[in-house]
Amino acid sequence: MTSIIKHKFSGKLILLVAVSLTLQSCFVAKNYERPKLEDTQNLYRTDNLPSDSVSMANVSWKSLFSDPYLDQYIEEGLKNNIDIRIAIQQIVTAEAYLKQGKAGFLPTLNLKGTASHQELSENSQFGSIFNGSIEQFELSSNLSWEADIWGKIRSNKRAYNASYLQSVAAHQAVKTKLVSSIATTYYQLVALDAQLEITKQTIKNRENSVETIKSLKDAGQVTQVAVDQNIAQYNNAKALQVDLETAIFKTENALSILLGKPAQNIERSSLDSQHIDTDIKLGVPALLLSNRPDVKSAEYGLIQSFELTNVARSNFYPSLTLTATGGLQSLELNKLLNTNSLFTNLVGGLTQPIFNQRKIKTQFEVAKAQQEQSLLKFKKALLVAGNEVSNALYGYNAETQKFEYRQKEVQALRNAESNSEELLKNGYANYLDLLTARQSALSAELNVIDSKLQQLLTVVNLYEALGGGWN
Repeated sequence: MTSIIKHKFSGKLILLVAVSLTLQSCFVAKNYERPKLEDTQNLYRTDNLPSDSVSMANVSWKSLFSDPYLDQYIEEGLKNNIDIRIAIQQIVTAEAYLKQGKAGFLPTLNLKGTASHQELSENSQFGSIFNGSIEQFELSSNLSWEADIWGKIRSNKRAYNASYLQSVAAHQAVKTKLVSSIATTYYQLVALDAQLEITKQTIKNRENSVETIKSLKDAGQVTQVAVDQNIAQYNNAKALQVDLETAIFKTENALSILLGKPAQNIERSSLDSQHIDTDIKLGVPALLLSNRPDVKSAEYGLIQSFELTNVARSNFYPSLTLTATGGLQSLELNKLLNTNSLFTNLVGGLTQPIFNQRKIKTQFEVAKAQQEQSLLKFKKALLVAGNEVSNALYGYNAETQKFEYRQKEVQALRNAESNSEELLKNGYANYLDLLTARQSALSAELNVIDSKLQQLLTVVNLYEALGGGWN
């Protein structure tokens, strides 16, 4: 009789499993499709829209930068920078969740061993007819498996996969930012060196000028006011030297932090040896979707939200769970391993939520709202990327033009300084003309260095804006 019952149950269980496997083809979960992005071609604000299928972002930083010291520091920073190491640990975390998502299709298996002792009350239902205690020993296992009828487990797996890819993109974004930051700080450092060199030369020249103006005073050509003005200008240059040395010290410390090591002296070359010869190619705006790590990260965030919405939607539908429990059970420990102690329990259940305090509907509404937020963040990331490319490109063209004007300005002011000094010695000019020309010439020379620096930085900014540096 028992075998007949087991046979009937097994038949029903097989039928239930077959039905569940058939229903798995009826997924309610939708497949992700990238949303339509309006005005993608107009992301760059430029008169000449690019048509290249290649962007300078595809150029390795090893090819972009020609300074061996800078290449060495970028290599070192990518290995030791603290932010990079944090991002790697975030990838490890996401990878662990991804493995968990892949295991969602597998059943769960638990082992259990119990021993119980129960003293019966004489006034209880069983104690009145049975005097004494009951002991029971059990060694069993429990197997449970949920059929992925509506694609909930599949969507969960895809959500974990999107989260993992998002962490990878975030790591790439950190690398892009780090390469840009190291290059920017290094260029600032060599520019400060150049400004310091000019300032030291100016101090030497002004020291000689003080002696010259004193001689002119002794000759009666100028007054003590002229001497005092020259001394003040000399000390102004000395103070500027202190400011530049302080800035160099702090910039070296900042670069050390980027390299993940204690503050120390930084070896470097000169500003004049810095050249970036890579062609400025923007590539079509659509390339930002594959080159910009932050844009990719935002899209993976959208994919994750989309899949979690699938999961929330599937909660409205019934879930099919199959469980099996079996093992050994005995009232006497010495008979636990006897074949008569074997027991099994097979359960197949289909659960349809009806009233759940609105929790399922709330979860679905929240998931939809979060998906819409992720979509807006994705669109914003793309707009910000296009804006940064536009600003960097315009800045590069502006600095290129400005550099030529700065050079002409320096040449004119140096001529004015030289002529004013000569005229003053011969009594044909006022000492104020010389002071003004001298101060203007120093400012112009410092501005030329700054303009050269800005040229380099705009290329670095454009490289970062296009998504270069991580590959």
